[in-house]
Amino acid sequence: MPNSHRRRPRRTVTALLLLAVLALATAACGREGSPPAKGPSAEQLPHYAVNTGFELPESPTWRRAERRGHLVIGVKEDQPYLGERDPSSGVYSGFDIEIAKMMSASLGFAPATIDFRTIASANRETALQNGQIDLYVGTYTINAMRKKQVGFAGPYYMAGQGLLVRADEENIHGPQDLAGKRVCSAAGSTPYQRIKADYPEAVLVAYDTYSICVDNLLTYQVDAVTTDDAILLGYAAKAPDELKVVGKPFSKEPYGIGVPREDTALRMALNDALAARQRNGDWKRAFEATLGLSGVPAPKPPPIDRYPG
Repeated sequence: MPNSHRRRPRRTVTALLLLAVLALATAACGREGSPPAKGPSAEQLPHYAVNTGFELPESPTWRRAERRGHLVIGVKEDQPYLGERDPSSGVYSGFDIEIAKMMSASLGFAPATIDFRTIASANRETALQNGQIDLYVGTYTINAMRKKQVGFAGPYYMAGQGLLVRADEENIHGPQDLAGKRVCSAAGSTPYQRIKADYPEAVLVAYDTYSICVDNLLTYQVDAVTTDDAILLGYAAKAPDELKVVGKPFSKEPYGIGVPREDTALRMALNDALAARQRNGDWKRAFEATLGLSGVPAPKPPPIDRYPG
């Protein structure tokens, strides 16, 4: 039962405000929702030096981009502090957006020239295969099945299932502490099924959207919310005084940059670019300006998988 006697007016107001600015974050199963209202402040975002004189003639994708003068990059628009679009200005922001900007600069195109296209999860492979986009950067998990359809540079981030709790929660540090706790996730999602199978003593609560889960967390109706930790970090970044991500991820979701499958030259160039941006600190600065606003320090980037073409 909800601990209604513990509800605090400030938290209730916070919850109502979050409903206005937080939209559904896409889960691992690919749910879509409305765009959030804001992203990170522009003045806090890094600036990336453009690799002037860069050429990659062996890449047909790069040659097309050179002719048009910019890259077309598929992204998400509804994931707080990962890939979100301000509906009033049309500006995209978040960690994935920063990764896209880094890659554009490394390939010789000014980040300001990027043509961002919102592409739903179900349409990512088709968009890359038919040339609708040059790259895709949007919580795109690398796996063997997808490698049969598209290529992947990276991974640039290792996500995993995590737990979001209230900032004053002291008894939940990981999934091992969920016995008897009310845990909210998206109905039918992979995170929901994992909790059900591996932690059966948890009391599962399901809704269609994670935004409802977060609202219920803030109003003490549930004790935790679970999905990809990167998505949870985005919610925590929206209300760092109210929410926090706890423990270590308990699954592995390597996020990669999707490219046309046969364009090995582009994939290799992007791998080199990621490695360079990690070495010079751009990767860490981008994380700190976006997902790092949740209070979680920048993790060590995962090793790049330079699999053969």
